Amino acid sequence: MTRILVTGMSGAGKSTLLAELARRGLLTVDTDFDGWQLPGGLWDERRMSELLERHHDLVVSGTVENQGRFYDRFDHVVLLSAPVNVLIERVATRTNNPYGRTAEQQTEIRRYVAEVEPRLRRGASIELDGRCGVEELADAIEALG
Repeated sequence: MTRILVTGMSGAGKSTLLAELARRGLLTVDTDFDGWQLPGGLWDERRMSELLERHHDLVVSGTVENQGRFYDRFDHVVLLSAPVNVLIERVATRTNNPYGRTAEQQTEIRRYVAEVEPRLRRGASIELDGRCGVEELADAIEALG
């Protein structure tokens, strides 16, 4: 296995994919939880650096403004993407994260798809379709290692 970053818009399926990879026994870190992000939505760079120094086989998930500072420390940067209507449907109905339920947040997601996702795509080494089944996506991630 190698160091892999899974990034993408809210609702793309990052957390679901990481849960499947963890179920398969891989070390995973979902940076949406457990204090990985500082106020302002940036990764805690010291903590991320320490994680990457300690572990050579792991899958990290997240989408933050300063993630590009770490791209050279990952073997693969995977963009998990889906059409905006799929993203909106997912965030409106998910139960593990409240972000995306309000009209304002959904408008924000649409703007991020237009403005942020193209930058993520440029930095990615591979793009996977988040509409695929979680088992297929997990197989693709495992194949990278």
